[in-house]
Amino acid sequence: MNINARNRAAALACWSGWVDPQPLTGGITNTNFLVEDKGERFVVRIGDDIPVHGVLRFNELAAAKAAEVAGVSPAIIHHEPGALVMRHVEGHTLTPQDIARRPMLERILPLIRLCHREMPKHLRGPILMFWAFHVLRSYAHTLEELGSRHRDKLPRLLATAQELERAVGPIEVVFGHNDLLAANFIDTGERLWLIDWDYAGFNSPLFDLANLASNNGLTEEDEAWLLQNYFGRSDAEIRRPYYAMKCASLLRETMWSMVSELTSQLDFDYAAYTSDYLGRFKAALADFQTRRF
Repeated sequence: MNINARNRAAALACWSGWVDPQPLTGGITNTNFLVEDKGERFVVRIGDDIPVHGVLRFNELAAAKAAEVAGVSPAIIHHEPGALVMRHVEGHTLTPQDIARRPMLERILPLIRLCHREMPKHLRGPILMFWAFHVLRSYAHTLEELGSRHRDKLPRLLATAQELERAVGPIEVVFGHNDLLAANFIDTGERLWLIDWDYAGFNSPLFDLANLASNNGLTEEDEAWLLQNYFGRSDAEIRRPYYAMKCASLLRETMWSMVSELTSQLDFDYAAYTSDYLGRFKAALADFQTRRF
Protein backbone atom coordinates (compact mmCIF):
# COMPACT_ATOMS: atom_id res chain seq x y z
CA MET A 1 0.00 0.00 0.00
CA ASN A 2 1.17 3.55 -0.76
CA ILE A 3 1.16 5.02 2.75
CA ASN A 4 1.66 8.61 1.58
CA ALA A 5 -1.31 8.34 -0.79
CA ARG A 6 -3.42 6.75 1.94
CA ASN A 7 -2.56 9.56 4.34
CA ARG A 8 -3.51 12.14 1.71
CA ALA A 9 -6.84 10.39 1.15
CA ALA A 10 -7.54 10.27 4.90
CA ALA A 11 -6.74 13.97 5.39
CA LEU A 12 -9.10 15.40 2.76
CA ALA A 13 -11.26 18.28 3.94
CA CYS A 14 -14.55 16.66 2.87
CA TRP A 15 -14.67 14.03 5.63
CA SER A 16 -16.80 14.46 8.73
CA GLY A 17 -14.10 12.97 10.93
CA TRP A 18 -11.60 10.10 11.03
CA VAL A 19 -11.80 7.75 8.02
CA ASP A 20 -9.95 4.57 7.09
CA PRO A 21 -9.18 4.54 3.33
CA GLN A 22 -9.02 1.02 1.91
CA PRO A 23 -6.90 0.46 -1.22
CA LEU A 24 -8.62 -0.49 -4.46
CA THR A 25 -6.76 -2.65 -6.95
CA GLY A 26 -6.44 -2.09 -10.67
CA GLY A 27 -5.14 1.45 -11.07
CA ILE A 28 -2.02 1.85 -13.21
CA THR A 29 -1.94 5.67 -13.26
CA ASN A 30 -3.41 6.66 -9.90
CA THR A 31 -3.72 5.22 -6.40
CA ASN A 32 -7.36 4.59 -5.53
CA PHE A 33 -9.14 4.09 -2.20
CA LEU A 34 -12.61 3.26 -0.92
CA VAL A 35 -13.73 5.46 1.97
CA GLU A 36 -16.81 5.19 4.19
CA ASP A 37 -18.05 8.37 5.83
CA LYS A 38 -21.38 9.01 7.58
CA GLY A 39 -22.87 5.81 6.16
CA GLU A 40 -21.91 6.57 2.54
CA ARG A 41 -19.12 5.17 0.38
CA PHE A 42 -16.78 7.14 -1.83
CA VAL A 43 -13.91 6.45 -4.23
CA VAL A 44 -10.82 8.62 -3.80
CA ARG A 45 -8.33 8.98 -6.64
CA ILE A 46 -4.91 10.25 -5.53
CA GLY A 47 -2.55 11.41 -8.26
CA ASP A 48 -0.64 14.53 -9.22
CA ASP A 49 0.01 15.81 -12.73
CA ILE A 50 1.99 13.40 -14.93
CA PRO A 51 3.31 15.72 -17.65
CA VAL A 52 5.26 12.95 -19.39
CA HIS A 53 1.90 11.27 -20.13
CA GLY A 54 -0.05 14.46 -20.76
CA VAL A 55 -2.11 13.84 -17.61
CA LEU A 56 -3.06 17.22 -16.13
CA ARG A 57 -5.53 17.14 -13.28
CA PHE A 58 -7.34 20.36 -14.23
CA ASN A 59 -8.33 18.62 -17.45
CA GLU A 60 -9.37 15.41 -15.68
CA LEU A 61 -11.53 17.40 -13.25
CA ALA A 62 -13.24 19.36 -16.03
CA ALA A 63 -13.98 16.14 -17.92
CA ALA A 64 -15.24 14.35 -14.79
CA LYS A 65 -17.60 17.23 -13.97
CA ALA A 66 -18.94 17.30 -17.53
CA ALA A 67 -19.34 13.52 -17.46
CA GLU A 68 -21.40 13.79 -14.28
CA VAL A 69 -23.74 16.39 -15.78
CA ALA A 70 -24.07 14.37 -19.01
CA GLY A 71 -24.99 11.24 -17.04
CA VAL A 72 -21.87 9.34 -18.06
CA SER A 73 -19.93 9.15 -14.78
CA PRO A 74 -20.73 9.16 -11.02
CA ALA A 75 -21.02 12.41 -9.08
CA ILE A 76 -17.92 14.32 -8.02
CA ILE A 77 -18.36 15.36 -4.39
CA HIS A 78 -14.96 16.92 -3.64
CA HIS A 79 -11.63 17.79 -5.20
CA GLU A 80 -8.33 19.16 -3.99
CA PRO A 81 -4.96 19.37 -5.77
CA GLY A 82 -3.96 15.78 -6.44
CA ALA A 83 -7.21 14.27 -5.18
CA LEU A 84 -10.64 13.58 -6.65
CA VAL A 85 -13.56 12.13 -4.66
CA MET A 86 -16.57 10.60 -6.37
CA ARG A 87 -19.63 8.82 -5.12
CA HIS A 88 -19.18 5.05 -5.07
CA VAL A 89 -21.58 3.01 -7.20
CA GLU A 90 -22.24 -0.65 -6.53
CA GLY A 91 -21.62 -2.64 -9.65
CA HIS A 92 -19.55 -5.06 -11.66
CA THR A 93 -16.31 -3.80 -13.21
CA LEU A 94 -16.29 -5.09 -16.77
CA THR A 95 -13.73 -7.49 -18.21
CA PRO A 96 -12.65 -7.82 -21.85
CA GLN A 97 -14.80 -10.95 -22.01
CA ASP A 98 -17.85 -8.91 -20.95
CA ILE A 99 -17.21 -6.27 -23.59
CA ALA A 100 -16.76 -8.87 -26.33
CA ARG A 101 -20.39 -9.94 -25.95
CA ARG A 102 -22.71 -8.21 -28.43
CA PRO A 103 -25.42 -7.31 -25.87
CA MET A 104 -22.80 -5.43 -23.85
CA LEU A 105 -21.49 -3.65 -26.94
CA GLU A 106 -25.04 -2.56 -27.64
CA ARG A 107 -25.07 -0.89 -24.23
CA ILE A 108 -21.56 0.56 -24.48
CA LEU A 109 -21.88 2.28 -27.86
CA PRO A 110 -24.61 4.75 -26.76
CA LEU A 111 -22.45 5.65 -23.74
CA ILE A 112 -19.51 6.41 -26.02
CA ARG A 113 -21.74 8.48 -28.26
CA LEU A 114 -23.00 10.37 -25.20
CA CYS A 115 -19.40 11.13 -24.25
CA HIS A 116 -18.56 12.31 -27.76
CA ARG A 117 -21.65 14.42 -28.40
CA GLU A 118 -23.08 15.57 -25.07
CA MET A 119 -20.11 16.12 -22.81
CA PRO A 120 -18.72 19.05 -24.85
CA LYS A 121 -21.90 20.98 -23.98
CA HIS A 122 -20.93 20.88 -20.31
CA LEU A 123 -17.17 21.44 -20.43
CA ARG A 124 -15.75 24.60 -18.85
CA GLY A 125 -12.40 26.30 -19.25
CA PRO A 126 -9.28 25.08 -21.08
CA ILE A 127 -9.44 21.49 -22.36
CA LEU A 128 -6.67 19.37 -23.86
CA MET A 129 -6.62 17.67 -27.22
CA PHE A 130 -5.50 14.05 -27.31
CA TRP A 131 -3.84 13.24 -30.63
CA ALA A 132 -2.20 9.82 -30.54
CA PHE A 133 0.46 10.70 -33.09
CA HIS A 134 1.64 13.72 -31.13
CA VAL A 135 1.72 11.50 -28.03
CA LEU A 136 3.88 8.96 -29.86
CA ARG A 137 6.38 11.58 -30.98
CA SER A 138 6.56 13.00 -27.46
CA TYR A 139 7.07 9.54 -25.96
CA ALA A 140 9.91 8.88 -28.40
CA HIS A 141 11.73 12.02 -27.23
CA THR A 142 11.26 10.96 -23.60
CA LEU A 143 12.49 7.42 -24.22
CA GLU A 144 15.56 8.75 -26.00
CA GLU A 145 16.34 11.25 -23.25
CA LEU A 146 15.93 8.67 -20.46
CA GLY A 147 18.04 6.02 -22.17
CA SER A 148 15.27 3.48 -22.57
CA ARG A 149 16.14 -0.10 -23.40
CA HIS A 150 13.74 0.35 -26.34
CA ARG A 151 15.70 3.17 -28.03
CA ASP A 152 16.75 1.01 -30.99
CA LYS A 153 13.09 0.46 -31.88
CA LEU A 154 12.19 4.15 -32.02
CA PRO A 155 13.16 5.11 -35.62
CA ARG A 156 11.06 2.33 -37.10
CA LEU A 157 8.14 2.95 -34.73
CA LEU A 158 8.10 6.67 -35.58
CA ALA A 159 8.25 5.97 -39.31
CA THR A 160 5.34 3.58 -38.94
CA ALA A 161 3.40 6.14 -36.90
CA GLN A 162 3.88 8.69 -39.68
CA GLU A 163 2.47 6.24 -42.22
CA LEU A 164 -0.51 5.54 -39.97
CA GLU A 165 -1.18 9.24 -39.44
CA ARG A 166 -1.33 9.76 -43.20
CA ALA A 167 -3.70 6.80 -43.50
CA VAL A 168 -6.05 8.28 -40.89
CA GLY A 169 -6.30 11.51 -42.89
CA PRO A 170 -8.67 14.38 -42.04
CA ILE A 171 -10.77 13.82 -38.94
CA GLU A 172 -14.04 14.77 -37.31
CA VAL A 173 -13.40 16.15 -33.80
CA VAL A 174 -15.42 14.95 -30.80
CA PHE A 175 -14.69 14.73 -27.07
CA GLY A 176 -13.05 11.40 -26.36
CA HIS A 177 -12.42 9.34 -23.26
CA ASN A 178 -9.29 7.87 -24.91
CA ASP A 179 -8.69 5.07 -22.41
CA LEU A 180 -11.40 2.48 -22.93
CA LEU A 181 -10.00 -0.35 -20.90
CA ALA A 182 -12.61 -2.77 -19.60
CA ALA A 183 -11.91 -1.71 -16.00
CA ASN A 184 -13.14 1.81 -16.78
CA PHE A 185 -16.72 0.55 -17.24
CA ILE A 186 -18.99 -0.26 -14.29
CA ASP A 187 -22.26 -2.13 -14.76
CA THR A 188 -24.81 -1.69 -11.96
CA GLY A 189 -27.26 -4.02 -13.68
CA GLU A 190 -29.50 -1.07 -14.49
CA ARG A 191 -26.99 1.14 -16.26
CA LEU A 192 -23.37 1.55 -17.30
CA TRP A 193 -20.95 4.14 -15.97
CA LEU A 194 -17.71 5.26 -17.63
CA ILE A 195 -14.99 6.41 -15.22
CA ASP A 196 -11.36 7.64 -15.13
CA TRP A 197 -10.86 10.74 -17.27
CA ASP A 198 -7.06 11.05 -17.04
CA TYR A 199 -6.56 11.05 -20.82
CA ALA A 200 -9.79 12.74 -21.87
CA GLY A 201 -9.64 15.33 -24.63
CA PHE A 202 -10.80 16.29 -28.08
CA ASN A 203 -9.98 13.60 -30.63
CA SER A 204 -11.32 11.63 -33.57
CA PRO A 205 -14.19 9.24 -32.72
CA LEU A 206 -12.13 6.60 -34.49
CA PHE A 207 -9.70 6.51 -31.58
CA ASP A 208 -12.26 5.53 -28.94
CA LEU A 209 -13.78 2.89 -31.21
CA ALA A 210 -10.37 1.46 -32.11
CA ASN A 211 -9.21 1.71 -28.50
CA LEU A 212 -12.28 -0.19 -27.30
CA ALA A 213 -11.70 -2.91 -29.88
CA SER A 214 -7.95 -3.25 -29.41
CA ASN A 215 -8.04 -3.27 -25.61
CA ASN A 216 -10.82 -5.83 -25.39
CA GLY A 217 -10.17 -8.30 -28.18
CA LEU A 218 -13.17 -7.55 -30.35
CA THR A 219 -13.65 -9.62 -33.49
CA GLU A 220 -13.65 -8.19 -36.99
CA GLU A 221 -17.40 -8.77 -37.09
CA ASP A 222 -17.79 -6.70 -33.91
CA GLU A 223 -15.64 -3.94 -35.37
CA ALA A 224 -17.80 -3.81 -38.50
CA TRP A 225 -20.84 -3.62 -36.22
CA LEU A 226 -19.30 -0.71 -34.28
CA LEU A 227 -18.53 1.25 -37.45
CA GLN A 228 -21.94 0.58 -38.98
CA ASN A 229 -23.82 1.59 -35.85
CA TYR A 230 -21.69 4.63 -35.07
CA PHE A 231 -21.20 6.08 -38.56
CA GLY A 232 -24.05 4.38 -40.42
CA ARG A 233 -21.57 2.69 -42.74
CA SER A 234 -18.62 0.30 -42.67
CA ASP A 235 -17.23 0.70 -46.18
CA ALA A 236 -13.55 0.94 -47.17
CA GLU A 237 -13.58 4.73 -46.79
CA ILE A 238 -14.12 4.38 -43.05
CA ARG A 239 -12.44 1.02 -42.48
CA ARG A 240 -8.97 2.09 -43.64
CA PRO A 241 -8.61 5.06 -41.25
CA TYR A 242 -10.23 2.96 -38.51
CA TYR A 243 -7.68 0.15 -38.80
CA ALA A 244 -4.85 2.69 -39.00
CA MET A 245 -6.12 4.25 -35.78
CA LYS A 246 -6.37 0.81 -34.21
CA CYS A 247 -2.64 0.35 -34.83
CA ALA A 248 -1.97 3.81 -33.43
CA SER A 249 -3.98 3.00 -30.30
CA LEU A 250 -1.95 -0.15 -29.69
CA LEU A 251 1.33 1.64 -30.34
CA ARG A 252 0.37 4.43 -27.98
CA GLU A 253 -0.39 1.90 -25.22
CA THR A 254 2.92 0.17 -25.94
CA MET A 255 4.97 3.36 -25.73
CA TRP A 256 2.98 4.55 -22.71
CA SER A 257 4.20 1.41 -20.97
CA MET A 258 7.76 1.86 -22.22
CA VAL A 259 7.81 5.31 -20.61
CA SER A 260 6.12 4.01 -17.45
CA GLU A 261 8.87 1.41 -17.07
CA LEU A 262 11.21 4.33 -16.38
CA THR A 263 8.96 6.86 -14.63
CA SER A 264 6.17 5.19 -12.64
CA GLN A 265 6.43 4.52 -8.91
CA LEU A 266 3.38 2.23 -8.85
CA ASP A 267 3.79 -1.47 -8.14
CA PHE A 268 2.97 -2.83 -11.59
CA ASP A 269 4.80 -5.03 -14.10
CA TYR A 270 5.20 -2.51 -16.90
CA ALA A 271 7.81 -4.60 -18.72
CA ALA A 272 5.31 -7.44 -19.18
CA TYR A 273 2.63 -4.93 -20.20
CA THR A 274 5.01 -3.47 -22.81
CA SER A 275 5.73 -6.92 -24.21
CA ASP A 276 2.03 -7.79 -24.40
CA TYR A 277 1.03 -4.61 -26.22
CA LEU A 278 4.04 -4.62 -28.52
CA GLY A 279 2.94 -8.07 -29.70
CA ARG A 280 -0.62 -6.85 -30.21
CA PHE A 281 0.64 -3.82 -32.15
CA LYS A 282 2.80 -5.92 -34.47
CA ALA A 283 -0.11 -8.25 -35.22
CA ALA A 284 -2.49 -5.36 -35.93
CA LEU A 285 0.09 -3.61 -38.13
CA ALA A 286 0.69 -6.76 -40.18
CA ASP A 287 -3.07 -7.09 -40.63
CA PHE A 288 -3.39 -3.42 -41.68
CA GLN A 289 -0.52 -3.60 -44.16
CA THR A 290 -1.86 -6.72 -45.89
CA ARG A 291 -5.57 -5.99 -45.66
CA ARG A 292 -7.55 -5.23 -48.80
CA PHE A 293 -10.00 -2.44 -48.08
